[in-house]
Amino acid sequence: KLILVPEARDEMNHSAVSEFVFLGLTNSWAVQLLLFIFSLLFYFSSMMGNLVIVFTVTFDAHLQSPMYFLLANLSVIDMAFCSITAPKMICDIFKKHKTISFWGCITQIFFSHAVGGTEMVLLIAMAFDRYMAICKPLHYLTIMSPRMCIYLLVTSCIIGMLHSLVQLVFVVDLPFCGPNIFDSFYCDLPRLLRLACTNTQELEFMVTVNSGLISVGSFVLLIISYIFILVTVGQHSSGALSKALSTLSAHVTVVILFFGPLMFFYTWPSPTSHLDKYLAIFDAFITPFLNPVIYTFRNKDMKVAMKRLYTHLVHYGKIS
Repeated sequence: KLILVPEARDEMNHSAVSEFVFLGLTNSWAVQLLLFIFSLLFYFSSMMGNLVIVFTVTFDAHLQSPMYFLLANLSVIDMAFCSITAPKMICDIFKKHKTISFWGCITQIFFSHAVGGTEMVLLIAMAFDRYMAICKPLHYLTIMSPRMCIYLLVTSCIIGMLHSLVQLVFVVDLPFCGPNIFDSFYCDLPRLLRLACTNTQELEFMVTVNSGLISVGSFVLLIISYIFILVTVGQHSSGALSKALSTLSAHVTVVILFFGPLMFFYTWPSPTSHLDKYLAIFDAFITPFLNPVIYTFRNKDMKVAMKRLYTHLVHYGKIS
């Protein structure tokens, strides 16, 4: 007799699920149409707004400072982040059968955590940049040299990649034998773990520690750093305090918008799927759109530089 039944069953369990099915957000055609218009509009606006920031910082000689270098890279990351799930969601809205392959799902999770982790560290780097600019102005350009800026950017990318790999390395070999339905429009790690045909409590705890505590810890660290900056500035000059408040309010807004949904996803003990889905829309579409809006409308130098770039483009167009 061949005693291969357990191995055969194990292999079947691993290969039984080759794709996952998304339930999407709604079955109402009218709501689907509104979602399609909303998603397309915000995705296009997010991409264009962040592209404008990247081009303005790249081609304007007046914005060649560490703060704008980090801001331009934040815009690149935002474009990557909203492109992980948004295009597929837009394409799937009117489909009755919304599917994604197993490896497509793993890829989506990998990049969402890698890019999200990179943005998390980059926001901390931006807070460090503001601390040096406001509290150590005489040493600012020495410490925040081009080499330091590149180092911060590379470190952000490496930490983001490691953050994602540490989680997925334990997930790819889990048995998935059914069901294969996501009550969402994208793949996320907590839901994927709940679909595995084995006990994943330890993995779920690891994800909570890795993603939840890191996001909460980073958020608390950033808020404390902003408070420390304001207290330090307030001890020297009330006029400087109002200027620091104006500068940091944009950073605080971006941090709250970015970390709010993340902390809910990975620290809430029993998440509600509907609330999860709509918070995910906010994270995928609205946050990347609001970042350029916040940083451009609250930054006089950026607005002047954008007008200057627009004038040059119009002048060049007339010559051509």
